[in-house]
Amino acid sequence: MIAQARTWLAVQGRFIQVLVVLALVAGAIGTAWIWKQTRAVHRLTRGVGDTWFHTADGKRWFRLDEQRQDVSLSEIAPTLQQAFVAVEDHRFYRHPGLDPIGLGRAVYRNTLTGRSEGASTITQQLARTLFLSNRKSYTRKLREAVLSVQMELQLSKAQILELYLNRIYLSAGVYGVEPMARRVFGKPARDLSLAESAFIAGLARAPAALSPWSNLEGAIARSHVVLARMRDAGFITEAEERAARRQRLRVRPYQATSTASDAYARSYVRQLFRDSLGGDHPPDWRVDTTVDSTLQEMADRVVREGLGRFGKRDLQAALVAMDPATGDVLALVGGRDPAAFPFNRATRSHRQPGSAFKPFVFAAALEQGYSPLSVLAGLDRITPQGPDEWAPENASGEVRPELTLRAALVVSDNRAATFLQQRVGTRRVMRVAGDAGLRDLPNVPSLALGTGLVTPLELTTAFAMFPNGGHSVRPRAILRILDDDRSLAFATPVVRENVIAPEVAFQMVSMLQDVVDRGTASSVRGMGVRFPAGGKTGTTDDFKDAWFVGFSSSLVVGVWVGFDQPATIGRDAYGSRYALPIWADFMRRAARVRRPEAFERPSGLREEVFCRISYKRPVQGCPVYTEYLKRGDETPGDRCPLHRGTLRQRIARTIEGWTAELARRVRDLFR
Repeated sequence: MIAQARTWLAVQGRFIQVLVVLALVAGAIGTAWIWKQTRAVHRLTRGVGDTWFHTADGKRWFRLDEQRQDVSLSEIAPTLQQAFVAVEDHRFYRHPGLDPIGLGRAVYRNTLTGRSEGASTITQQLARTLFLSNRKSYTRKLREAVLSVQMELQLSKAQILELYLNRIYLSAGVYGVEPMARRVFGKPARDLSLAESAFIAGLARAPAALSPWSNLEGAIARSHVVLARMRDAGFITEAEERAARRQRLRVRPYQATSTASDAYARSYVRQLFRDSLGGDHPPDWRVDTTVDSTLQEMADRVVREGLGRFGKRDLQAALVAMDPATGDVLALVGGRDPAAFPFNRATRSHRQPGSAFKPFVFAAALEQGYSPLSVLAGLDRITPQGPDEWAPENASGEVRPELTLRAALVVSDNRAATFLQQRVGTRRVMRVAGDAGLRDLPNVPSLALGTGLVTPLELTTAFAMFPNGGHSVRPRAILRILDDDRSLAFATPVVRENVIAPEVAFQMVSMLQDVVDRGTASSVRGMGVRFPAGGKTGTTDDFKDAWFVGFSSSLVVGVWVGFDQPATIGRDAYGSRYALPIWADFMRRAARVRRPEAFERPSGLREEVFCRISYKRPVQGCPVYTEYLKRGDETPGDRCPLHRGTLRQRIARTIEGWTAELARRVRDLFR
């Protein structure tokens, strides 16, 4: 018994020792953590730094808030200060950073209704804006609370409100009341009227939904709510509220936040930052992007110069350059002039791709056992489809009775593409295109001709699966976001998923190389693109959209040209005339930065030589090419009938013809 008691006491002693050690470690960690938050807040007394975006080579690119105009509290109209306090935190001057009354009411209503209602004070909002991401977690809420209390201990209410009003996100890429007052009303924040103050304070609730330039009525309705809150808080009288409601607000036209030549790329990555972290504006954070500064400069230049050659002032273009292996966005241009035309066509303009969609139809067919040499026969007898009895026609009006898949893609035959969609099935085509990134496509007979809607970014991303071995990738423009302590706040991984077999992807590369070498895009070789490359032109009805999407081993680049309001670009405005020259100019320059290599052939393909004209076994005199066939692909046995050949080859060809005719007649007898 004594021995057992001693053992128990020893165990108990060790347990207490472990608890003490754990308590000391936890206390040390907690103290260090609290000290870190305290130090972060203390830095605010020396001013607030900038969050910088960096290019792929690590160089500073631009600030998150390029329009930043911090002003002192004395330079902000008292009515504007009161408006924010009334609508965002009417107990601001009475609480210690956290509002127990508001928190209790929010918990009660959330429990009662099941809906989430916030209870953040102005101090908490400032803590979140300056130091936290929008990821919801208990740790984040705890840090928010600690930072809020630390702010109240180290800063005065006036300092907190000043920081808040200079950093709050209000809409259209504008942070702070001073630049917003100048953008909306053309005057400094100190000169705003009561109605104008309520208008700007109302934007804070939903900056995107209540933007003055997209939802003016909603923004005005919200300003009336602010005025009512100001009256309830005792800041204004009922008569002042009525007078402010009657005031007619004159909102200035929208102006681009940035007029830099690369403003489209900046707005794209800035929006990705907001999507990742919300509308917050943290100080001294670092955003590492995938954008290559050299390629971006090239892209801006070739789009500007390319459109300049056409002499059409309102004609627009978009260009997206991407690493096909990772989905990294290397350059992006959304139009010709970001100051005059801020709409980003690269990411937001949904247009029909025309024949640039055809590669996804052919890839679906190759996945189903077709080969580049499979013959599509009966193209002159396609059955009309749909309630309108629609049937495809070629732009030239020519009808070819039969074509191989390779020949059909090289000449961009509409009847062949539609016929192939019928054979493979529309749903299979939609699945391949959807897995590559082209979603919400219509289930219609004309899908093969590109009647769905896509953005230049989506179509370029989808094409990446051809040179990368058959994998879909997701566009990635932000690599990582580091906070002010250089701890990782957000990261974007490379996401790759298999869509088509590597053998099919290489067959598509080979066929799309033929499009560049001798098909609808063959003029590119005269434009200085000498290295291995593939791609596809696209033109929509009435020449409203011109496309070219193509690739090397190291780049996939898409170019779109057209008007914002779809209209005929010009006579014979094919993709090869309008989009292809811009693409070629960029690829020729980009080859100095990202050197193209030969495309890597998968081991599962066999090589055979055929006539380039007839796609049959070659005879003497045939121009030949190398075909790549996967397991199960049938090989044409008959010899080329178009070229003379040697005497022996002509005799063999005649015998083969007799044998084939005899076999056909025997089959007919048994039918």
